[in-house]
Amino acid sequence: MEKELIINASPTGVEIALLEGGKLVELHHQKTNNNFTVGDILIGKIRKLMPGLNAAFIDIGHRKDAFLHYTDLGPKMRSLMKWTNGVINGSINTSKLDNFKFEDEIVKTGKIDQVINKRWPILVQILKEPISTKGPRLSCELTLPGRYMVLSPFSDAVSVSKKIASSDERKRLHALAESIKPKNFGLIIRTAAEGKKVQELHEELMQLMNKWEEIFRQLKTANPPAKLLSELDKPASVLRDLLTDSFSRIVVNEKELYNDIRSYLQNSSPEYVNIAQLHSGSKPLFEQYGVTRQIKAAFGKTATMSSGAYIIIDKTEAMHVIDVNSGHKLTSGDVEQTILQVNLEAAEEIARQIRLRDIGGLIVIDFIDMKNLEHRKQLSKAMEDFMKKDRSQHTILPLSKFGLMQITRERARPEVVLNTSEVCPTCQGTGSVNATILLTDEIERDLEFVMQSRPKLSLYLRVHPFLEAFLKKGWPSRQMRWFMKYNKWIRIVPQTEYQLTDYRFFEGNDDEIRLN
Repeated sequence: MEKELIINASPTGVEIALLEGGKLVELHHQKTNNNFTVGDILIGKIRKLMPGLNAAFIDIGHRKDAFLHYTDLGPKMRSLMKWTNGVINGSINTSKLDNFKFEDEIVKTGKIDQVINKRWPILVQILKEPISTKGPRLSCELTLPGRYMVLSPFSDAVSVSKKIASSDERKRLHALAESIKPKNFGLIIRTAAEGKKVQELHEELMQLMNKWEEIFRQLKTANPPAKLLSELDKPASVLRDLLTDSFSRIVVNEKELYNDIRSYLQNSSPEYVNIAQLHSGSKPLFEQYGVTRQIKAAFGKTATMSSGAYIIIDKTEAMHVIDVNSGHKLTSGDVEQTILQVNLEAAEEIARQIRLRDIGGLIVIDFIDMKNLEHRKQLSKAMEDFMKKDRSQHTILPLSKFGLMQITRERARPEVVLNTSEVCPTCQGTGSVNATILLTDEIERDLEFVMQSRPKLSLYLRVHPFLEAFLKKGWPSRQMRWFMKYNKWIRIVPQTEYQLTDYRFFEGNDDEIRLN
């Protein structure tokens, strides 16, 4: 599927939209003053040990202390502490771990106050950004990610992405990784490394080792709390994790950022340099590529699909709840088959919405009830397939007896929340309506339904005069397109007493066609 990355820079930050087949599937936003990003490595101070929680609160310079649980220490925690203290006090004078003597691994069932001491500085990596009232979540299992591999200090393990289908290619990459891996460093070979030569892998490994050397140099003189290594800025990190040969275009609206991206591509993936483009049109970038329209359609409480079915997304403190509705536009002789099609369409949209909004935690979906066991299995399998593109770790349970599906998804960043309602132009702000940019889509969906269900009916449309002018403007106008599509002239009648967003269909005898 063809992918496009649309990067919109503004004085307050950078917005990044990922389109797959023209459809918006991910939206990232990096503020210019964002000081804490997933992947940053810092030296912190232990503020408080909490044996009851088996966790510690760490001062990393954020207004709220960060949270470090025992399970996130990693088995090599004692070795990491020994190396950190050795670098700070000067007894260790190299970043290499060739001659470093490992300490015993910690046990999974241990207690945090038996492993770390409140007086010691601690080397940590941000696992989750601050969310709501919670501070950042930390890990002591450090990783340095690159495009083709992930470097893990204090480890000897080598693993290859399971997404690489060929067993021969997996064996080749495993052997290559073993041959270039520094002593006491582990490697995870990513999917993007498929087909790459040893020279390309070795060059990236050297870049990652240089980052580890930088951490070592910073650590020698750092005064906790302090940041030792920043994760790449958002555009570069998205490119590193997502860039594949299915990308057809990367469009940027700022010259400096465009040059930075070309420079990054030149160093990491020179074969992709030419897909980067600088936007020079008169229209705003997101509007030019239809991103604004899709944001308005996707981020409301209700998301409507092309068939007229819709989903309602609600958030509670404990979970997200999604309800699937068939709407009033579905008519079919085979009810079970119709329900299956609605549920399959809803599953695809729900997978997109989860990824787009970056919804984490527990998600409960109330699909339309299905009695057919094969249909239930088909829906569960389809949902797993739709969620395969999601990079966040997730678990999907089959439909329960009540027709509910439960999904848990890793929560690493705050959920993307956008207010897409607009101030109602007819009540001067005392109420709100759905985004007016979607009004014509709604009219055409209703017209499609009327024409399918009553093809021989003589009908006309009553709208506000402003909307009438819009539907009749240009060549071919929307009214003319309807004529060419349905081979029937749809008369448009202006009604001054209608609100701007009101519209109603009538039969030739002036009887209203009620759609709700």
